[in-house]
Amino acid sequence: MPDISSPPPRLELRGITKRYPGCLANDRIDLSVARGEIRALLGENGAGKSTLMKIIFGAAAADAGELRWEGQPVTVRDPSQARELGIGMVFQHFSLFETLTVAENVALALGPAAGDPRQLVPRIREVSKRYGMALDPERRVHALSVGERQRVEIVRCLMQDIKLLILDEPTSVLTPPEVDELFVTLRKLAAEGVSILFISHKLGEVRALCHSATVLRAGRVTGHCDPREQSDLALAQLMVGDAEGLEARYPKRSGDKVFLDLSQLSWRNPDPFATSLHDIDLTVRAGEIVGIAGVAGNGQDELMALLSGEECLPLQAARIITLGGQAVANLPPDARRRLGLAMVPAERLGHAAVPSLSLADNALLSGFQQGLVRHGMIQRGKVSAFARRIIERFEVKTPDMHTSARSLSGGNLQKFILGREILQNPKLLIAAHPTWGVDVGAAAAIHRALIELRDAGAAILVISEDLDELFQISDRIGALCGGRLSPLKATAKTQTSEVGRWMTGQFDTAANAADAAPTSTTY
Repeated sequence: MPDISSPPPRLELRGITKRYPGCLANDRIDLSVARGEIRALLGENGAGKSTLMKIIFGAAAADAGELRWEGQPVTVRDPSQARELGIGMVFQHFSLFETLTVAENVALALGPAAGDPRQLVPRIREVSKRYGMALDPERRVHALSVGERQRVEIVRCLMQDIKLLILDEPTSVLTPPEVDELFVTLRKLAAEGVSILFISHKLGEVRALCHSATVLRAGRVTGHCDPREQSDLALAQLMVGDAEGLEARYPKRSGDKVFLDLSQLSWRNPDPFATSLHDIDLTVRAGEIVGIAGVAGNGQDELMALLSGEECLPLQAARIITLGGQAVANLPPDARRRLGLAMVPAERLGHAAVPSLSLADNALLSGFQQGLVRHGMIQRGKVSAFARRIIERFEVKTPDMHTSARSLSGGNLQKFILGREILQNPKLLIAAHPTWGVDVGAAAAIHRALIELRDAGAAILVISEDLDELFQISDRIGALCGGRLSPLKATAKTQTSEVGRWMTGQFDTAANAADAAPTSTTY
């Protein structure tokens, strides 16, 4: 006989189905989460995980099925009602108002109970400090880095009185110590009875944190397991059905002739709350991958802007940055692209891609110099062929090239953006967080593509907070802290503990500037 004294699941889904044009995102999903349980939801990009979480949070409506909350059927009409029930969610893509402060964004999430946003400032400082995610509550969101915006999402959710916490890739921009601190908090919440749904492609984290796991494939539940009893490879096989390439080890290279050369780059950021750069010396050779680690907000965005041409230096400082020996520090982005530069920005939607445009039109955005425009006229046939090549080569899951960028899962959009740049055969590729939020199969494919591009003779600079990724694919590695760059060392001659110290500023910049001028000018 059933134990009538045991409480019902905190959350139970029965037959949840959700269709989009040309796509069955969720197909009769059954899932339950008990009180105090930390359950992982695993699956490739496009498997239906984010759609299912949006249904639970009221951000999307199911076409069929039933949602039961603490034993009672309920229809969650919108996120406001979800929060009233005690459901909090951290989205993979940010849902912040850029012109408002951190405190004002938190106040909007908390509703009338928040009161005056200024009264939240001390509490935000306390919560962010407790979780190791430093934030200035009075800064405006538009001045924050990608990693700092993710911290706002996490802190905003953790400040609510929650019974179910949904986390969609919450650790993507956290350092290992910050992840450890977050996990301590999550375990404490679970011990107090809070239920947690945890989406992550970092299988080691899933095994370390979660009590159970549900695997989705093509919108269906394909199995359940205890991740603590599985290896990373076994979990990956459950997700993708094929282990080929998932444990690749890539040989290291020393590179050839220097293609990218930064000499004593110093730049004063006009935003008083942002990071300035100090005396950065950096070389990237043809045929090598250089990895740059660092906690978000330590100058990564500023360095990307100066390398891409979104920020330019004065004419007299043009030789501070050279591509193939040509001075470029004063050139705009299109001129740098003509010299062989390709960029993969950290922010997919809004920076790397226009959310409302089709994939074909997004292919044109940076590929216009590949014969897609002639005499000022867009060659639609060539644009379509280019977009089709990207989709096929990088196995982007999408109904067709006319699908809008915002409708793709994060991982599939990332594959499209990276493919768009790689298929232009760049001489230098600069990529920020190339596998952020990407499943293990897609991450392996992206890594192989980067290695193939390196072996074809391209210079590659990867900026990432994932040390495992950097050690796997980088030939040399360094770290940014406070706008300063550590020495660069061969990856085979260092280890994560040393790079971790660099990420906290424990390094001697003189080692990276032995041949540099004794003084530099800040622009």
